[in-house]
Amino acid sequence: MISYSDIDGRKNAFIFELDDVLYPEKDYWFQVYYLFSSFLEYTELIDAKAVTECMVNTHQSEGKQFVFDGIKKKFNIDEKYRVNFIHLSHTAKLPLKLLLFKDVLSLLQEIVVDRKRIFIVTNGDPAMQLNKIKQTEWHGLEQYLTCYFANETAPKPETDAIDLLISEQALQRKNMIMFGVAETDQQCADAAGIDFIELNHFTANQA
Repeated sequence: MISYSDIDGRKNAFIFELDDVLYPEKDYWFQVYYLFSSFLEYTELIDAKAVTECMVNTHQSEGKQFVFDGIKKKFNIDEKYRVNFIHLSHTAKLPLKLLLFKDVLSLLQEIVVDRKRIFIVTNGDPAMQLNKIKQTEWHGLEQYLTCYFANETAPKPETDAIDLLISEQALQRKNMIMFGVAETDQQCADAAGIDFIELNHFTANQA
């Protein structure tokens, strides 16, 4: 397993995606499903536990983009509730804080102790991504984070957000490193001329 001490000491700017890099994305969605199922139980008297189970199973087997269609078909949910689901997915106040992967938390803490800089450059809807960030347990690290929402310029693998970061923060590409789990992050780093580390080895445990 790679550790902070294995990383080139000349690197002074560390870039992370959010979902499945800093925390498990499913932890956000599964809580959204719980909240939406509770809403449906209140408005339509549909068993919340059954709806939640269906949403989670669909997420895991087919993907989150099919979750609403799955419950719409199984429970005969009115299409009018799709807008409620979309709104909730962007604004949900979660029952539980989102927890960082344990190894990533340690990495972030070591970066801060070494007085180096941490950036989040994340794809996805900016409002949703900000909602996730606000509800993550950062253990005091939030004051050291600078966030860029790639969709405000162009989603990764396009390098627009990275180029903006470099310009605004007066950074040098040779001193930067990007961490991710998706091919889009690898492609973005390659196109931007920035070193890349694949982060699966950091994500075995949560804090």
